[in-house]
Amino acid sequence: MIQGTGSGVGKSVITAALCRYFRQEGFRVAPFKSQNMSNNSFVTFTGGEIGRAQAFQAQACDIEPTIEMNPILLKPSSEMGAQVVVLGKAIDVMKPQRYHEYQPYLIGVIRDSLEKLSRQFDIIVIEGAGSPAEINLRRYDIANMTVARMAAASVLLVGDINLGGVFASLVGTLELLAEEERSFVKGLLINKFRGDISLFKDGIEFLEARTGKKVLGVLPFINGLQVAEEDSIPESKVKPSGPNDPDKLTIEVIHFPHLSNSTDFESLEQEPDVSLRFLTHVPDVSDALPDVLILPGSKSTMADLSYLRLSGFAAYVHRCHRAHIPIVGICGGYQMLGEELLDPEGVESEVQRAEGLSLLDLTTCFEREKKTVRVRAMAIDSRHEVSGYEIHMGRTNGPGAARPVFQILEEMGEAVERFDGAKSEDALVWGTYLHGVFDAAPIRRDFLNALRKQRGWKTLDRLDVSPAAETLDSLATWIRKHVDLVALDRTLNGL
Repeated sequence: MIQGTGSGVGKSVITAALCRYFRQEGFRVAPFKSQNMSNNSFVTFTGGEIGRAQAFQAQACDIEPTIEMNPILLKPSSEMGAQVVVLGKAIDVMKPQRYHEYQPYLIGVIRDSLEKLSRQFDIIVIEGAGSPAEINLRRYDIANMTVARMAAASVLLVGDINLGGVFASLVGTLELLAEEERSFVKGLLINKFRGDISLFKDGIEFLEARTGKKVLGVLPFINGLQVAEEDSIPESKVKPSGPNDPDKLTIEVIHFPHLSNSTDFESLEQEPDVSLRFLTHVPDVSDALPDVLILPGSKSTMADLSYLRLSGFAAYVHRCHRAHIPIVGICGGYQMLGEELLDPEGVESEVQRAEGLSLLDLTTCFEREKKTVRVRAMAIDSRHEVSGYEIHMGRTNGPGAARPVFQILEEMGEAVERFDGAKSEDALVWGTYLHGVFDAAPIRRDFLNALRKQRGWKTLDRLDVSPAAETLDSLATWIRKHVDLVALDRTLNGL
């Protein structure tokens, strides 16, 4: 089990790296995270919703992601509440007190999921959440030591040296654990080291002497690591001040307070002719407009639509539209592009009706049943195909739907005949419910080449941005080069 001294220390990546290493060693491996809090989610082949990180880790294991790998997913929908997804299905939106009362039932779900995976695989690599030493949350923590105890797992505690204070965070975390909990911790890992690792020898000696725990490895910082973000957007992707890169296409994505599935745009930003930034503030009037503006998915569409108006982003959207800048909406962003959003049953909020941005002639009505399906679709204009998934709680209809963007060919592996999305008469505004649209290289390059033509630039051949296997193999090499593999093997065997 990989636990950390806090959030963001690299638990998800290290878990994936270990999954890949053990897979290369010939083991049947699966990832597991009992409770994940993230709005970046993935749809399994059974239509269940799990955290995107566990889907990536399953990919490292060369297996299909299943709901048991992340039996509980919390999707924040407000400052004090979250949608609770259990075994892939949304149960309800709960505030902390109600969720804590619900946890005894969830312990059984976690145990059953862990036991099912244990029967199918040789090794389970478990990821913890946050820190195991949060005193005020310990009685409610069902993602760290509760799981370690349940699985009788050997724990490796990870500290992030790039943040500073790695000695205090590792020593302090161990000090705050109960004696039984400390006994589960079999070793330490230092992550995101920069510089000459040989100069850290004194640090290793101090940690081992002070804690009585072996430092299994010092993992160097990896520049340009292309893995899915578990939830938050890194600061480097937030739009900086100053002019855009004149030699690249500028793609702006509005950063909603309840943004979901930000991973939809990772393949775009890997393209060499793209500069992609998430906007947290409305650009100045003097700033150059982008080549395209994207409204992404949202976990709370009504609230984020209100945010658009209050923040001035709605006016910015219309400013871009008047300047004939292409505007794209994905999922919740697609819903916002319509004429109105209706919520008669209070599925999303207490607001029963809200005016949309009126860029597409559509109406969305929210429903309690959540649609979570994997699909194979074909772009109507180009005939290129894409495999993606839908995660939403509304239906969108109207005259604008007479100009769909995709034809859905398969849904959960079964042939279907339906259409998705809509576009304006001039095709400058379009939206879709499909997540993963830009992961299809032909569709992505057609999209970018259309923008290049607007600039008068020559078109480019498509780049098949699919570094997953190469990235995963490099993570396994990272483990092989910087972790004591003999000690790791002993730890795995509880020694």
